[in-house]
Amino acid sequence: MDVGVRLQSIRKHKGLSQRELAKRAGVTNSTISMIEKNSVSPSISSLKKVLGGIPMSLVEFFSLDFEQDNQTQVVYRASELLDISDGAVTMKLIGKAHPSRAIAFLDETYPPGADTGAEMLNHDGEEAGMLIDGRLELTVSGELFVLESGDSYYFESNKPHRFRNPFDKPARLISATTPANF
Repeated sequence: MDVGVRLQSIRKHKGLSQRELAKRAGVTNSTISMIEKNSVSPSISSLKKVLGGIPMSLVEFFSLDFEQDNQTQVVYRASELLDISDGAVTMKLIGKAHPSRAIAFLDETYPPGADTGAEMLNHDGEEAGMLIDGRLELTVSGELFVLESGDSYYFESNKPHRFRNPFDKPARLISATTPANF
């Protein structure tokens, strides 16, 4: 894969100049230029930083079937969802190929005992979701909520938060976060 050409194609498709992407990513214009010209081969951490300005994850960058001339995919079959599972939590990304995706839309399953980790999550943007099946604990800014099937939530993601399933049945959650950080 030609990382430089791929970065340039995605950047242009998102309507970003090299200068705008550099500003968003917190790097110099010449860094973007050198990567796109393949003058330098970026480290994983450097590429991740640059992709943060789009925003796009490394997984998406390397797995996205990106062709500028293709028609934008509308329907995503169950078999086409990108598995971005983390530990015991199963996460499937919906809309991975959408060229200007502004939200991360996920189908998540928390088996009994699973959680997002001991450390509270905290990032820019907003989150919303609906519990489809089971029960799930949601902690936001120190306040604990028990979600039942059909319950939903919406909060600013910069508030410390965590998801946990201390119950004996799996919990299935459909969620969305902005920006698209997956």
